[in-house]
Amino acid sequence: MKIICIGRNYAEHAKELGNPLPKEPIFFLKPETALPLKRNPIFYPDFTKDLQYEVELVLRICKLGKHIEEHFAHKYYREIGIGVDLTARDVQKELKEKGLPWEKSKSFDGSAPVAEKFLPINDLDSTDKIEFRLEKNGKVVQRGNSADMIFSFDQIVAHVSQFMTLKVGDLIFTGTPEGVGPTSIDDHFEAFIGNQKLLQFNVK
Repeated sequence: MKIICIGRNYAEHAKELGNPLPKEPIFFLKPETALPLKRNPIFYPDFTKDLQYEVELVLRICKLGKHIEEHFAHKYYREIGIGVDLTARDVQKELKEKGLPWEKSKSFDGSAPVAEKFLPINDLDSTDKIEFRLEKNGKVVQRGNSADMIFSFDQIVAHVSQFMTLKVGDLIFTGTPEGVGPTSIDDHFEAFIGNQKLLQFNVK
């Protein structure tokens, strides 16, 4: 199982980090060990002083696929969930300045908390207008809507499949909206799709 993450898929988020808008989906990978153990807290890594949250809608692949055409891409996912791409921003900045890969800042253990419950796509009115949000210590820190994505779910699935085979159970983080920010020890996070709370975790 692999975790595929899409970067810079919301224009306002790209702007807040000073990044240009992409002409095609940008993606990177996290290992399976990025998934925290169930019901365990997230541990603040000792190699960063600027751990940041990025809430994202997450697709779960349901069918083996390679070189998927965009108009068939919807057949490769039936459920959508929510997750948080935790990023060591100071480490990422240093790596980017040196032109090096991002893995140390993105792919560490526990860096991809994901909801255990996923929602069936058929239960949603539309995949084009999915509202989601992240709360930190009871305060909303990020709000997003899939209508604001630069690349749609189908475009993402089709693009990634040109480079690697998608397998059943693979997860695709589809990008974060604006509002990313710092995380501290003892923070409590809750993530919602619509009004359904699907994910919560503490930072220790």
